[in-house]
Amino acid sequence: MLSMHAIHPTQTWPLWNTEASRQIERLALHGLPEHTLMQRAGLAVARLALAVAPHARTIWVACGPGNNGGDGLEAALHLHRGGKTVWVTWLGDAQTAPADTRAALARAQQAGVVLQAEPPDALATTDLAIDALLGLGSTRAPAGQMAQWIQHMNAGPAPVLAVDVPTGLHADTGALLASTPDTAVRAHHTLCLLGLKPGLFTGQGRDAAGQVWLDMLEVDTQHAPSAWLAGPPPETPRAHASHKGSFGDVVVLGGASGMTGAALLAGSAALHGGAGRVFVGLLEEKANTHALTHALVASQPELMLRAPETLDLAGAAVVCGCGGGEAVQAVLPRVLAQSARLVLDADALNALAADPALQGGLRQRATDQRATALTPHPLEAARLLGCSTAQVQCDRFHAARALAERFHCTVVLKGSGSVIATPGQPPVVNPTGNARLATAGTGDVLAGMLGALLAHGLPAHQAAQQAVWRHGLLADTWPPTQVLTASGLARHGV
Repeated sequence: MLSMHAIHPTQTWPLWNTEASRQIERLALHGLPEHTLMQRAGLAVARLALAVAPHARTIWVACGPGNNGGDGLEAALHLHRGGKTVWVTWLGDAQTAPADTRAALARAQQAGVVLQAEPPDALATTDLAIDALLGLGSTRAPAGQMAQWIQHMNAGPAPVLAVDVPTGLHADTGALLASTPDTAVRAHHTLCLLGLKPGLFTGQGRDAAGQVWLDMLEVDTQHAPSAWLAGPPPETPRAHASHKGSFGDVVVLGGASGMTGAALLAGSAALHGGAGRVFVGLLEEKANTHALTHALVASQPELMLRAPETLDLAGAAVVCGCGGGEAVQAVLPRVLAQSARLVLDADALNALAADPALQGGLRQRATDQRATALTPHPLEAARLLGCSTAQVQCDRFHAARALAERFHCTVVLKGSGSVIATPGQPPVVNPTGNARLATAGTGDVLAGMLGALLAHGLPAHQAAQQAVWRHGLLADTWPPTQVLTASGLARHGV
């Protein structure tokens, strides 16, 4: 298993979509004897099956009609030779199957593998099911007998190993092919062959794929990646001869009536994210004389409250929109025109979506070479694109790229597998984070962390990748016995 890797958020990995993967496969087939690549794939699947379920007595291999099914048949051959009870179901036709799959079928049957008409009635928790039904390029929801097998597989107690892509998941987008999750495989492990697929790491992909593995099948490729899976940011130790001005100023503009907490969370995150100074301009009327606001800030006196109109935006990284309500629209023209570096979040994004003039000001920032990052969740992205949230989630890579191209800036499309897009660069998907972040205020914390990195002078694309990765890692390493709250997350720092 020397060529096999478990994918963890400890390094950067290239991702290849269906078109690129097909090209890699064609080039590999051109340089190898016939059937070699499928034989390598089947051996890799069998090796991983034995590694993740070493005590399995019975292994169900569910094979589809195409080459993914051929990989399963090859795996069944090796598992049978290894002494396992192999229960193979196949939806193919020996007369119409691809040549490699026909060869794999013949090899398996010659070795004594018997095809079964139906799945096994029951598997034990120590057994294993292998999903080799549909692989790369599937665009239709499983139906009929295949759908029944998937439901049977999901309902059983045995762990599931998917070959290349869990059946029912779009390899490029991470969207489910069916309107309900009943006919999509929920794998515990997924073995990618010849390259990692983008859809495994965003949208529904992370839930469907489980632990992802990679085996390049002894094939080297120089093909340009379609996207990247982000790795950890570099360590940047602070020079001893530093002062607060060395790490930049962050200005937070937000916190309209009833929502001051959002701006204070962003400010706290910027402070703990390493900004030299953090100023908070609350948009609530008479907020700076409000006793409750002063009480909140008293717990963190490093935050400096200022009237929004008095703040110098030209020399700072500005975080605008957190809890801004309708009041943010009045300050946005000045923010767009004057801020040196800018993060737009929450209500600032909603104001942009409704105002073409503000959108023009946003585009002008690229002409003026001012760094800008947008941090929408799917609903905010849908408003900006003039489409539905479902359309955004159907192809998160496309939505993030479309926003980045439309507004000429870096975009962080938040959610499971947040996607970072910048014009002219392959998108990056973030591997850290979990559902514990699904609580109020964590988006404000991310905006503040991003603002701190912009204040340090990082380019927007790099700052966004680092902020999202660190934000997610905090959730991944959060003590399991403690409730994750946004205020705790903000204070945790980097």
